[in-house]
Amino acid sequence: MDGVDLDAFSALLTDEGQSLLASLRDYDPAAELATATRLRREHDAGLVAAALTQARLRQRAAVKFGEDAYRMYFTPDGVEQSTRASVARHRAERFAALGVRRLADLCCGIGGDAVPLARAGVEVLAVDRSPLTCAVVRANAEALGLAGLIEVRCADVTEIAADGCDAVFVDPARRGGRGRIFDPEAYSPPLSWAVAAARKAPLAALKVAPGIPHEAVPEDAEAEWVSDHGDVKEAVLWFGTAPGTRRATLLPSGATLPATGLPDPQVRPVGRWLYEPDGAVIRAHMVADVAARVGGGLIDPTIAYVTSDEQHTTPYATAYEITDVLPFNLKRLKALLREREVGVLTVKKRGSAVEPEEVRRRVKPQGPHAATVFLTRVAGAPSMLLGSPAGTSGPARA
Repeated sequence: MDGVDLDAFSALLTDEGQSLLASLRDYDPAAELATATRLRREHDAGLVAAALTQARLRQRAAVKFGEDAYRMYFTPDGVEQSTRASVARHRAERFAALGVRRLADLCCGIGGDAVPLARAGVEVLAVDRSPLTCAVVRANAEALGLAGLIEVRCADVTEIAADGCDAVFVDPARRGGRGRIFDPEAYSPPLSWAVAAARKAPLAALKVAPGIPHEAVPEDAEAEWVSDHGDVKEAVLWFGTAPGTRRATLLPSGATLPATGLPDPQVRPVGRWLYEPDGAVIRAHMVADVAARVGGGLIDPTIAYVTSDEQHTTPYATAYEITDVLPFNLKRLKALLREREVGVLTVKKRGSAVEPEEVRRRVKPQGPHAATVFLTRVAGAPSMLLGSPAGTSGPARA
């Protein structure tokens, strides 16, 4: 933990360490040197370093864990790799709804999944091979009042028998010394081991990267892609639920869409409405399901934008009313925006090499109105689509 060893972390759990941490809740990292100098007059330098590190990690973790972050403990890898609380809560609630009472959380990290599982009433066997990480999980369980439901075991997950558990959850490490790992067999442990472990349990879920190739998904698994506020967070391979199916789940609403196996939509001219499918829908290869819901087709066979002549409300896509469809030409776009008095410009791109920042720099939007421009392809041709989100009053047509 940035040089903090297990002994230094243990010192944080003493009365002195707890008091020091509490005093650092709102400290400014920019003033760390002055803060450290002041605190070292009254506390051991190692304890001060550990407390400052933990205070920084808690501030970073608040994005994922909210207020819980200021009662929890973290490692740098734990903050980076742990599941966002809303996503972990969704999975925990699904496990509980499936009747799970005791679960083996293999590669448990700092407890980002164990905590919501315990809150859902599931007893958790949390396993990790790092003594420091295990100490952090125990501290988190204690701090959140869940120690009675979370048993922590320091061991290699490949040597653990999940006897007595009616479900298994595996979250392999997907980062190495060089950053993210994209090959599932390079996960730690490898995906093949995790799949084999899952198949031994009555019910199991494996967390994988959302970009996992569909051909790497086992035929006997249900694949679920999960987004939170439109940002795709993960994919999960479920065993013992609905083999061979795909679904997209959107948080915080909890809307979930199972794939129906529809063929790719037809390409058609751009209509009055453009639908941008949620990222989880796109990752799950379910754009056809959205197109069927809005009675639309694709603007290009390689682009995940759906168009329709009618407005439909669906949680699985954002609708935009399109006022103009133009060949790609930034000078023409600049003139049009000036004519419409557009000063707030949202730039979206799909199938275009032009960066949004470059567009804003060149068109210099000015005025009281707002608009959205899509840089994309229409039937193979580089194009610009101008409009505004449904329910807003965009710039009037010329």
